[in-house]
Amino acid sequence: MLTILLIQPGSTDFDEQGRIKGTLDFPLSDNGVRQASEIRDALMGTQFDALYAGPCRSAQETAEILAEPSGLRVRKLEGLRNIDHGLWQGKLIEEIKRNQPKAFRLGQEHAEDVCPPEGEPIQEARERVRQSLQKLMRRHKRGTIGVIVTEPLASLMAAELEGRELHDLWKAECDEGKFRVLRVGAPAATRPILGFLGNAG
Repeated sequence: MLTILLIQPGSTDFDEQGRIKGTLDFPLSDNGVRQASEIRDALMGTQFDALYAGPCRSAQETAEILAEPSGLRVRKLEGLRNIDHGLWQGKLIEEIKRNQPKAFRLGQEHAEDVCPPEGEPIQEARERVRQSLQKLMRRHKRGTIGVIVTEPLASLMAAELEGRELHDLWKAECDEGKFRVLRVGAPAATRPILGFLGNAG
């Protein structure tokens, strides 16, 4: 059995302001460093076979904090870059709610049908996630790996593993500094693959 610890990086200034980050790249805030350190402490004693992180600075910095006790090398996965939210990037979520109420409701009720203006369709992002997961699970049949990716890509990855749709894009956008434990049985590429999901924090 393969255990995947799906870890959300600590927060950035944009997260704390309630802004849509997308592919905009920011370092951890002071609070984000604290959150990453708390995750490291919570996972102390976990024997990781590998640590993977998306390419953004907050994911990379969180991964480095998590790797400190073991000295494990962090492997960057370009395929786990965050969803490109196009012209929404930098805007407050409240702005979308106020100025584009139909798009906001769609993001709440049917998030996978959302395509931000000049951005990446959620379904395309999901296919990218699926391909990345398949590569990881060909490489790791058992053991424990850590995967550090920003929201909402982390929630999209969990949805793929559960074989369900992404629920509430806006709630996912605001989460940071948490982790989920996914226990994956022998996966087939054509079927959902989740055994157990838990949260910390």
